[in-house]
Amino acid sequence: MAIKNKIVYLFFFLIFMGLAPAKAQVYEISLLTCEPGDQLYSSFGHSAIRVREIGSEGQDLVFNFGTFDFQTPNFYGKFATGKLDYMLSVTTYADFILEYDYYKRDVREQVLALSSDQIDYLLQHLWAQYDPARRFYRYDFFFNNCATKIRDAFEIAIGDALVWDDSVKVEEKTFRTLIDEYVYPLPWADLGIDLALGSVIDRDATEREEQFLPDYMEAAFAKATIQGDGPSRPLVRESRVILEYPEKESSMDFLNPYVIFWGVAVLFTLITFIGYKRKRLFIGFDLGLFSILGVLGIVVAFLWFLTDHSATKWNWNILWAFPGHLALVWGLTRKELQPWVRKYLLFALIMADAAVVFWILGWQSLHPSLIPILLVIILRTNYLYYNLGGKSLKAA
Repeated sequence: MAIKNKIVYLFFFLIFMGLAPAKAQVYEISLLTCEPGDQLYSSFGHSAIRVREIGSEGQDLVFNFGTFDFQTPNFYGKFATGKLDYMLSVTTYADFILEYDYYKRDVREQVLALSSDQIDYLLQHLWAQYDPARRFYRYDFFFNNCATKIRDAFEIAIGDALVWDDSVKVEEKTFRTLIDEYVYPLPWADLGIDLALGSVIDRDATEREEQFLPDYMEAAFAKATIQGDGPSRPLVRESRVILEYPEKESSMDFLNPYVIFWGVAVLFTLITFIGYKRKRLFIGFDLGLFSILGVLGIVVAFLWFLTDHSATKWNWNILWAFPGHLALVWGLTRKELQPWVRKYLLFALIMADAAVVFWILGWQSLHPSLIPILLVIILRTNYLYYNLGGKSLKAA
């Protein structure tokens, strides 16, 4: 009987050992990459992880790090100050694809060649991150977003066996250049981003850092390998196209910053010329100009000094869009000219010149449409400095 029992135990043990690998391999793990959409919030694309349980009754889920709760108290205040938390959500693959099909956005899938242990580690990590106490995270557009959280998850699951191929880099790109590739068809959004983000994003991004953009992470996954865990193999076992639509033609609207700002420059050049001929200042135009620049300066200063956004620091747009310009507006409206007004005009002129120098030296890349605005500031501060207070000139 003892011998028979040992044979039975051995039989079931061998069955269990044979089924264990099969059980571990019932999951297929994929990286989903979604094409950019038409709106600013979707213009950089999206990434998610698909976990498909093989079998007719198996679950097909998508883990998505790019969601947030609109019901968050003080939602807009937290968003503006960089204190808004994003969260990991889990939905069905069918619902996920339905949304992108509705908006006609391409979706591509890369099936990954993970071992059973790596799949287990990944699933444990994802479900642990989905715990209500851990699913929220502090969002950072460049370093902690829907794509980088996915990359980090795979690095945790695969460990040192995951090798990124960064041996050949065709072109060095700054963070700002990378963004520009996606927002060029949205010139006003492009301008707003360049106004808000500081010089900290004007450094070259490494290949790993480029993975904050879903398209670049997809390309990095395609080149990556798994080494030291059995035979070396590509990270991506198979690539599939899930949704594909005709490419939309993108064109810049006629009323874009370039056209409007050069129009403003022509207008101020004309009024300055006419003012010089007629011995008039036309200060009303300056009140409007420096009021707008002062308000923009408050926004720049707020993003730099009073928020947690890492990318809005050291923003040298403040050299021309300066909060103090509002004081100049107040000074220009006084019946009696105060001595400090002419000194401030000289200060504003020097600041605008410094912005041009910073741009030329590469300390910060300003939006190209700002060239005429900088010229207008230099022109009008010069004109007012030398003519304001002249007895022969009229203010309006």
